[in-house]
Amino acid sequence: MSTTEPRRVTPSIADRRRDMLHRLGLDEKHRMPLKPPTTAFYGILVVVSLFTALGLIMVLSSSSITSLHSGESAWRLFRRQTLWALVGVGAMWAVYKIPYQNWRRPKWLLPIILSSLLLNAVVPVVGRDINGARAWLQWGAFRLQPSEFMKIATIMYCAHYLTRRHRYVAVKEEVLKRMLIVMIVTCSLCVAQKDFGTALVFASIILVMMLIIGVPMTQMAATVGLVGALGILVLTQADNASRRLLAFTDLEGTKSLDGYQVYQALLSIANGGLGGTGIGSGTSKWGYVPLAYSDFIFAVIAEELGMVGTVLVVAGFVALVYFGVQTALGARDMHGALLAGGISAWFAFQAIINIGGIIGVMPMTGLTLPFMSYGGSSLMATLVASGLLLNVARHVK
Repeated sequence: MSTTEPRRVTPSIADRRRDMLHRLGLDEKHRMPLKPPTTAFYGILVVVSLFTALGLIMVLSSSSITSLHSGESAWRLFRRQTLWALVGVGAMWAVYKIPYQNWRRPKWLLPIILSSLLLNAVVPVVGRDINGARAWLQWGAFRLQPSEFMKIATIMYCAHYLTRRHRYVAVKEEVLKRMLIVMIVTCSLCVAQKDFGTALVFASIILVMMLIIGVPMTQMAATVGLVGALGILVLTQADNASRRLLAFTDLEGTKSLDGYQVYQALLSIANGGLGGTGIGSGTSKWGYVPLAYSDFIFAVIAEELGMVGTVLVVAGFVALVYFGVQTALGARDMHGALLAGGISAWFAFQAIINIGGIIGVMPMTGLTLPFMSYGGSSLMATLVASGLLLNVARHVK
């Protein structure tokens, strides 16, 4: 009695391809199958939505008096900010819908990087000087701050490069040298614009992404020391900036000069008390605090919403960063983790620098408060970054 062995069926190329995609967690269109949204995803979405809405309300409250004094409609700046918010929400949705792995493709990434660098390079030459910083390009009524979008480009580039080189993280020529070049280029462009606060944010973002990738602590310590030394050198060469940035160390002695804005902001915060004066009832925007609707909007929030509102805003930023960190920890790949970590570092450090400067414990650098300060470029950039963060959060393991 003869027995025949069962024929072995060789898997076809299509079968092997499907098996490989299955092991990688991808579907037939090379996209990750969606699972139910995580708590971090909903947390980011809720905080960003609430912050954007609160920002619009506070811009209206803090800018109406200034607009009336200039002979304009009390709604002028609010309408502009609302328009930027709508455009920003649309851009956030578009970035969220595009799988974040696509941003590693040269045909997507290179135009973003090159256009960002080009715009920031021409700003010191043809840009408009506002409050001592030449950081804006203006065409008629349209004004753009390119450094806000350079933050997104820098995070995308660093995430792309570090993902490719994470196995060689201890080799200085492979990681440390390249990151130092990126830091020097971005910070130098900001210093050329006399925008020292943004330069500090860039340095912080890059350092955090280096920490995430696992750069040895000796290299990290040397880099932090180098950044600190260069920062001191720049300040010593810029006398006006040095006096303004160090005014917080002697507010009583500088309250009529370089420390005037911070001193008035502290008076407004004290006037708010526990429950605040109520939205629209604050006095800081009546000319006491310059730029109340922009750099110093946190002082208006503290006065009109009181200690309760202040604590809620700070808690909101803490929650946003926490959810961003959770997204980075749960990301499917190194690229997603670096994107989430870089964006979280951006939001965290910019909020710390802005709030710390307003309450007088840090130098006042002129940075906006993310999502809330008046400024189309700032709001647009933070919403686009939020869309990218939501994208990573939607595809966690």
